[in-house]
Amino acid sequence: MLRLISGGAGKLSGRRAAGLLAAFLCLALSPCFSSCGGGQKQTKEFDEIEGAGGAPVKRGVKPEPDAEAAVIDTDYGKIVVELYPNIAPKMVAQFKTLVSQHFYDGTAFHRASPQTGVIQGGDPNTRGNDTSKYGAGDSELPNVPAEFSDIPFDRGIVGAARQGAHPALGDVPELTESQAINTANCQFFITLKRVPGWDGSYTAFGKVIEGINNAQIISQAPTLPRTEILADKVVIKSITLQPRANFGH
Repeated sequence: MLRLISGGAGKLSGRRAAGLLAAFLCLALSPCFSSCGGGQKQTKEFDEIEGAGGAPVKRGVKPEPDAEAAVIDTDYGKIVVELYPNIAPKMVAQFKTLVSQHFYDGTAFHRASPQTGVIQGGDPNTRGNDTSKYGAGDSELPNVPAEFSDIPFDRGIVGAARQGAHPALGDVPELTESQAINTANCQFFITLKRVPGWDGSYTAFGKVIEGINNAQIISQAPTLPRTEILADKVVIKSITLQPRANFGH
């Protein structure tokens, strides 16, 4: 499936190294959910349960929407996301800071898969047309550590993209899973169906409350051959913060 990433991939030296890393990480979650952080127990066991890379999982906490919602304006219409600072305070703060800086304006949703049920965007590299760099970009802000929770990756959940673990690639050092879980930065993804293999492996920090059908349409757009890169990127015209009270449930 698509690489759920951000972080160190943007620091590669040389296009070939970047391509190798992107290719490897694109496969990091692809075929086998069972080996990628899945298997989260359904029982109410609040202790001694760890997520990917040994990170703790915040359990039994009901999401409380932030006073502001994020409105993503795209070529395919608007997608409204409520944010959960009580679940992922660091990621929500980072996302809101980037929104206030207009960081996302002019970037794109660059990856999509109706089979996996996900779209991904927010990479500054998508302002250009070199698709080999899509998915490898970061903001200038520091990476955000894992903030895993027991929120299931159901339809409409918004998660923080990050790198997957990988061996040393050229000048790029090895990245262990315990390191990779702390590489969320600016990219994000929206799930369009239940993906149990991501529970406890990615930071969930929001949920789509309006426009999920627009996200679904984006997921079905044509991709480049044998990839999940959209043949025509879907531009994010802007992301703005608006009062959550302006929107329904």
